[in-house]
Amino acid sequence: MTTEQKTEQKAEQKTTYCRICESLCGMVATVEDGRLVALRPDKDHPLSTGFACPKGIAFTEVVNDPDRVTSPLRRREDGSYEEVSWEEAMSDIAARLGEIHRRHGSGAIGCYFGNPAAFSYAHPLAMMLFSHGLGLGTHLYSASSQDTHSRFMASQLLYGIPSAVPIPDLNRTRLLVVIGANPLVSHGSVLTAPRIRERLHAVVRRGGRVIVIDPRRTETAAQFEWLGITPDTDALMLLSLLQVMFAENLVDLRRVGSQADGVDWLAQRCAPFTPESTGAATGIAPDTLRALARDLAGTPGAAVYGRIGTCAGRSGMLTSYLIDAVNLCAGNLDVPGGSVFGELGFPGERWVMQALGAVLRFDHRRHRSRIGGFGNIIRTEPATMLASEITTPGDRRIRALIVSAGNPVLSVPNGDELRTAIGELELSVALDIYVTETSAACDYVLPVTTMYERDDFPLPFQTFHATPFRQATEAVVAPRGQARNEWDIIDDLMSRMATRTPVFAALAALRTGARVLGRRLSPRPVADAVIRISRGGDLFGLRRGGLSFARLTGDHPHGRVVAEQIRTGVLKNAVTYPDGRIRLRHDEIGAEVDILESRDDPEGFPLRLIGMREVRSENSWLHNAPLLMRGDRGPRALMHTADAARRGIADGDEIAVRSPYGKIALPVTLTDDIVTGTVAIPHGWGHRRGGWRLANAVGGANVNELTSNAPEDVEALSGMAWLTGVPIEVERT
Repeated sequence: MTTEQKTEQKAEQKTTYCRICESLCGMVATVEDGRLVALRPDKDHPLSTGFACPKGIAFTEVVNDPDRVTSPLRRREDGSYEEVSWEEAMSDIAARLGEIHRRHGSGAIGCYFGNPAAFSYAHPLAMMLFSHGLGLGTHLYSASSQDTHSRFMASQLLYGIPSAVPIPDLNRTRLLVVIGANPLVSHGSVLTAPRIRERLHAVVRRGGRVIVIDPRRTETAAQFEWLGITPDTDALMLLSLLQVMFAENLVDLRRVGSQADGVDWLAQRCAPFTPESTGAATGIAPDTLRALARDLAGTPGAAVYGRIGTCAGRSGMLTSYLIDAVNLCAGNLDVPGGSVFGELGFPGERWVMQALGAVLRFDHRRHRSRIGGFGNIIRTEPATMLASEITTPGDRRIRALIVSAGNPVLSVPNGDELRTAIGELELSVALDIYVTETSAACDYVLPVTTMYERDDFPLPFQTFHATPFRQATEAVVAPRGQARNEWDIIDDLMSRMATRTPVFAALAALRTGARVLGRRLSPRPVADAVIRISRGGDLFGLRRGGLSFARLTGDHPHGRVVAEQIRTGVLKNAVTYPDGRIRLRHDEIGAEVDILESRDDPEGFPLRLIGMREVRSENSWLHNAPLLMRGDRGPRALMHTADAARRGIADGDEIAVRSPYGKIALPVTLTDDIVTGTVAIPHGWGHRRGGWRLANAVGGANVNELTSNAPEDVEALSGMAWLTGVPIEVERT
């Protein structure tokens, strides 16, 4: 037998799926001697059918990265780290955290979890149980206040619950309007649709249209119809679409009136916003906007879809609300091909969601952030206020912080202030695979597993599948070094703390019961129960051939489609208000509309900043993989040639970009594929600290240094960070 044949014989091929982004593409892992050596797309996956992006292929380098944290680290006085045992680390953390809780209460403790946490069924549950188990005063933060809180708040107002987020029915739509999203690069956001490029082109092949409204001719816009718009004027454009629909009697008032309250109020509020009155601000010709309104109302099965570009402006919550209002008034909400609601499909789902909606609405009203007075969104506070919550004296001042799978020093506005604030804490702990810009300021860095070192089921994304689908996976390799998954770390921490709140006591009892049965406490039964009771599940043995966690991993490793299409006519199930009707009228919405008409731009900052996604980046955490960093990598600003010419700037020049809040420098690329007056800069860069050598060598500029964390610059209702449409000026350095 040749060496090559021996190697092939040793290698195992394990079917799994990627959890970098919401596409959740099928993957096949090659494992040799217990080590992940390669990843390739799964040709037998029913939805991704052999597709994977460069990030998915390169993730082997993350798992095996020599810079990865594989042992618990404790920070020395000089700022360096030393390896310690799990026993030493956890005993010290539990003792110090318990003492802080005893002296100052739950309000002295904060927890932050980043975007990767959403791709694990166990991670968010662990953070929720821990933070709320300590007491209702605990501060809980997530990356959602940088990308989705405004969308969630709009859903809470409209439907009574933040999780009721309609998605475009990609498989049947005949007109798709994409606003502030670039799905050919993002692969979908709050939308799970593997091979989304093919799905969009399929819309055109069946005689439909895809229109992309964006300040930049993005990779998506370049392949379809592009309608350029001035940054952060989406709300004005949407109000004008509604004005045309009402003025030209394009709204089926009887149908819409049967679904929603406040239709007359909405018509009155949008009446002043004619396309002629908003055209100068949006840059969209009135005739173009009128034609679009008529097309949306006249095309059966049309959908408007917006994402981060619509969420992160000064009027992000209003924009998200108006997107759904346009879909509703055009007759395209909850209809085939329109904007539709995914559901798990379990018995009594409507009543469960109604109860949950009532709890979350009460929590939003009752529990306010100490700084800024922002209401909770899905039990979390705006991360933009985290630095001030640490440094501002008074009751509920944060004195201990746990950061899990997040790098808020790079992802929140004014990250340098947060990094300094972390140094003032009595205790700071990071759960991460790297020493990052954030964890470099923490007392402890605890090593965690990567996605291929744990079992999983994408629970948070089940209702966002464009094709209802289930897939679960076992771990394909053992954890590297001493890495542990987040659930086990948090469970160990809770078991060691002397704190005995009702939640901690209940978990202790469950832990004891599990030990009696020879098991450990695990959240896997929760994921298994969701699979069993949802559409396609086995109902705990009552439905022959139905699914469970074990059956998915054993009999259907490539996943299983549970319905060809999303079910429509389910609006009363999606709405959690007792009467089952959408609520359009809200004083908060009226106030946001009034602000649009009175907002002034600062002098000396004539340009507007927007963000942009990159094919080989994922926020801040994939810049240490050599395969993704080949070539001339690093952030570059995109600027219109006309704007550059007026400032004497040439392609490739180093430019200084300043806002009222900060200043950065980076190279510029000139283009005509962007609206004049707009500058696009990718986020997630600015690596200067931490243990990832390649990322630090590239460095780059952190675009969030141009943004503000002052309460008055955060969206009032959702606590959403203001990251797009920021006023700036540019000059050659």
